[in-house]
Amino acid sequence: MNQDQPGVPHWRLSGFYFFYFAILGAMLPYWGLYLQSLGFTPLQIGYLAAITMGTKLFAPFLWGWLGDSIGRRMPVIRLASLLTAIAFAGLLLEPGFRWFFWIIFFYSFFWNASLPQFEVVTLNHLRGQPRLYGRIRLWGSVGFVVAVLLLGPLFERFGLTGLPQVVLGFMLLGWLISLLVPESSGSRHSGSDSAVVAASGWEILGFLLACLFMQASYGPYYTFFSIYLQDYSYSQTSVGFYWALGVVAEIGLFLMLPRLLPLIGVRRLFLLSLVSAAVRWLMIGYFPHFWPVLFVAQLMHGVTFGVYHGAAIVLVHGYFRGRLQGRGQAIYSSFSFGAGGALGGLYSGYFWQQGQALLTHQVAAVLALVGLLLAWIGFSLGQGGWRVTESTEPGG
Repeated sequence: MNQDQPGVPHWRLSGFYFFYFAILGAMLPYWGLYLQSLGFTPLQIGYLAAITMGTKLFAPFLWGWLGDSIGRRMPVIRLASLLTAIAFAGLLLEPGFRWFFWIIFFYSFFWNASLPQFEVVTLNHLRGQPRLYGRIRLWGSVGFVVAVLLLGPLFERFGLTGLPQVVLGFMLLGWLISLLVPESSGSRHSGSDSAVVAASGWEILGFLLACLFMQASYGPYYTFFSIYLQDYSYSQTSVGFYWALGVVAEIGLFLMLPRLLPLIGVRRLFLLSLVSAAVRWLMIGYFPHFWPVLFVAQLMHGVTFGVYHGAAIVLVHGYFRGRLQGRGQAIYSSFSFGAGGALGGLYSGYFWQQGQALLTHQVAAVLALVGLLLAWIGFSLGQGGWRVTESTEPGG
């Protein structure tokens, strides 16, 4: 953990990321399998994935507006984290699909509120050095890996019935550590909203649409990757290994980002991640039975998520400044994880219900390429152009 910057609460920021993404480490590899064990169909699983992502269309913006308005983000994050755990506790009752739908709607409404605001808090603590973001954010990836590797053997031995209790425990730990994170000095700011959008509309629009299509391309992976591997006779421990492998690669790229950003440029790295995603989905779609290809495809997660997300966060931090920081992160989250994630859950659930696993991955690859085209057009038309400077922020 980097200690070069005095006054930055490294371990507390990193701890929040650790437990937030430990939740994902429990959910992403095993949630679909858990729902399948309850008798839900692929289409129902797709609907539940879509509603989880769909709340990101509006929840981050509403909570971001609240954080921007009061000028303090940590109280919002703490409240959202606590309400997340309270809402999720309803799943311990193991209700039917309809109640599952509404419980997931409410817990994800609160859960999706906290991360975009916490990104602003982190970047404000790192004021002037956004390239150091990856060194703190990588602890979220560590939390994901730890959860995946610990839970895989446990679930294989004892079954998946304890998954909701494990997730609830991570949620409560995340809320507890949020109580220790101080407010960032940049949360109280001055200036007018009219002067804080620091890029052309074309560039921002192209970027946001690219994020939407990129996240939509993740639909089969986030919703059905574990079920897909299990259909090819992979054990739950092996499923957990492949998920963890991807996130280990992600950690490596987060560590390299401070050097890659000024060397290659944030826009070129963003485009590279979209190309890599298209290739990766085709590899998984065509060769799930061939472990060396699957191994390489999971290593590519370092580029398709680590580079993608790191570059996107730096771009958003440069596009939206001052009083629009919280809403800028919320808009990014709404377009990508919200609209894109919901679209990914819906189309992957529909095609998977038809038994079209390969077609689902082909569609994912096409969506990533559409995102590439939109980003390239936006960057070409935008004021930022193609220049690469020591500053990683747009227009810098």
